[in-house]
Amino acid sequence: MQALDLAILYEDGDDGWIVASIPAVPGVLSQGRDRAEARANVLDALALMLSPEPVEVGDERERELLHLTVS
Repeated sequence: MQALDLAILYEDGDDGWIVASIPAVPGVLSQGRDRAEARANVLDALALMLSPEPVEVGDERERELLHLTVS
């Protein structure tokens, strides 16, 4: 089994919020009132970004399902 290591970047946001992003995956960012909430939210954003898009009728492209576990 291969592992994928990604870094979460934490920055201070406006009004005391913590902004979290995963720079290796463009568009994956979120925020939280504290670091734990920001982490949970950015992991949700990552899961949404990596979830497979619905297959449209007539789409003949080959697909392979990738299972990624983040702890």
